[in-house]
Amino acid sequence: MKANSFSEKDTLEQASGLPLLPRTLTWSKINSGTTNLDGLKRVAELLAGAFSVLPGETRLVDPEPVETVRPDGTVDQIERGQHLSVSVRPEAPVRILLTGHMDTVFPADHPFQQIKELENGTLNGPGLADMKGGLSVMLGALQLLEQNEYASRIGYDVMINSDEEVGSGSSASLIKQLARGKTAALTYEPALPDGTLAGERGGSGNFSIIFTGKSAHAGRNPDEGRNALVAAADMALRLKALHREGLSVNPAKIDGGGPNNAVPDHAILRVNFRPKALADQNEAQSRLDQLVREIARAHDLAVHCHGGFGRPPKPIDPQAEKLFGLVRQCGAELGLDINWRGTGGVCDGNNIAACGIPVVDTMGVRGGAIHSSDEYLIPESLVERTQLSALTIMRIAEKGGL
Repeated sequence: MKANSFSEKDTLEQASGLPLLPRTLTWSKINSGTTNLDGLKRVAELLAGAFSVLPGETRLVDPEPVETVRPDGTVDQIERGQHLSVSVRPEAPVRILLTGHMDTVFPADHPFQQIKELENGTLNGPGLADMKGGLSVMLGALQLLEQNEYASRIGYDVMINSDEEVGSGSSASLIKQLARGKTAALTYEPALPDGTLAGERGGSGNFSIIFTGKSAHAGRNPDEGRNALVAAADMALRLKALHREGLSVNPAKIDGGGPNNAVPDHAILRVNFRPKALADQNEAQSRLDQLVREIARAHDLAVHCHGGFGRPPKPIDPQAEKLFGLVRQCGAELGLDINWRGTGGVCDGNNIAACGIPVVDTMGVRGGAIHSSDEYLIPESLVERTQLSALTIMRIAEKGGL
């Protein structure tokens, strides 16, 4: 460790005495799939208790309403869990945002529920890397900060949401509100096993396109019908034709249809777009709007598009480069070789960057195979990444900015 001052060194050495692994295991043993509201409630309460050691206001925030299109075409609201918010020194001249999520992709009835140690020393378990280990690192870094002289120079907001794995629909406005006016942001998604961070990210948009036609008898009067299933298939093919470098288009599912002897009057096409840049996103939205009109006219039926681009593309601008450079410098002082590369995945870092705030969104543990039953955490990365975050935050406090 080559931290600049005895104060920094003494602070960072205390990371090994924090309960980083025990609390990660405690939180990961509770299933908190996005739809498991009881599990999310239990984890939220544990997190609120754990983060209450920080000298600020800790509160649970009710989720915003989220709409979904059911297979029958009706639009309904989905219930989400509460989000955790912590505010420390809101009056400080320099303030940062730290974000994470408590939900996992594994629902309550998923077979992957247990934690076990593997022969190579890694730990296999649901949410260990993505991202309950990251939440422990975040809290650990803030605990170290609060023991250091630099703490009085910096304030921060913490936001841990319950719906990141499904797009953060019920927490997007909270993220935007808390990002306002911040110098920088750190998000605790897992780094790659070798410590590589995610750099630029593409965006993501999810749409449900509802087709309402006219039913008719398939033998007696088929031409009087308006086939919603065929219109949905036509739309799927036309959307797939938009797929190119810089814009991935994935028609994923068609709900609808009916008995063989009836012209189907209802269908829903589910489609995902992955634009690399904002220009690609704008083009995708424009072409989608155009195709809605063309399909409605060509098939003589009603077409309604529901959804949007919930994750804007995240480029690396000059301020983001400065933040990455600071993290790299801090890593070098700790003996870590920090690199980053672009990824097609998305996270809350996309939303934060869209607010004009530089963000490094893979400050969590090293691990891999996330979103699968092979997910694993490299335990020694808990202390390592806690020190990296703490030193990064202390340097922002010391400099009064990036």
